[in-house]
Amino acid sequence: MDVHDKLDELSALVENARAMPMSASCVVNRGQVLDLLDEVRSMLPRTLAQADDILAERDGIVAAARVTAAEVIASAEADAKVIVSEHEVYRAAVAEADAIRAEADLEAERMRRETDDYVDAKLANFEVALHKTLTAVQKGRDKIRGRQAYDDLADEAPLPGEYLDR
Repeated sequence: MDVHDKLDELSALVENARAMPMSASCVVNRGQVLDLLDEVRSMLPRTLAQADDILAERDGIVAAARVTAAEVIASAEADAKVIVSEHEVYRAAVAEADAIRAEADLEAERMRRETDDYVDAKLANFEVALHKTLTAVQKGRDKIRGRQAYDDLADEAPLPGEYLDR
């Protein structure tokens, strides 16, 4: 039993005591009350010592908790700075990547136009050379046809003495 149980027992003894008529007083067994009070007194030094120990520990626990809380807050603030810093670095990296990508897209488009222009110029030169070649081929074929026509005429034409015979 602890002090509280004994005090509860003492309170019950007084509450259940026989009341004096026409008075707020009651009749209690003196021996019982004194025995309970002695038991409470004997428990109090032990309980008070425990209470003092708990109070002393409480101050230490509260002080340790305050130190721990300050460390947690400092760590959280440092982490928050790192996170914000990393976020800013990330945002800067994304912005730089976007700028590089846009520049690369512009460069690729410029190179594509230059390549198309180069290929178009080469094809135009090839077209001119091909046209000249086709023209030369056509003239050559025309000459061959002209000779054949001449040869055909020569085959049909009378030989120099033939006109006389006729």
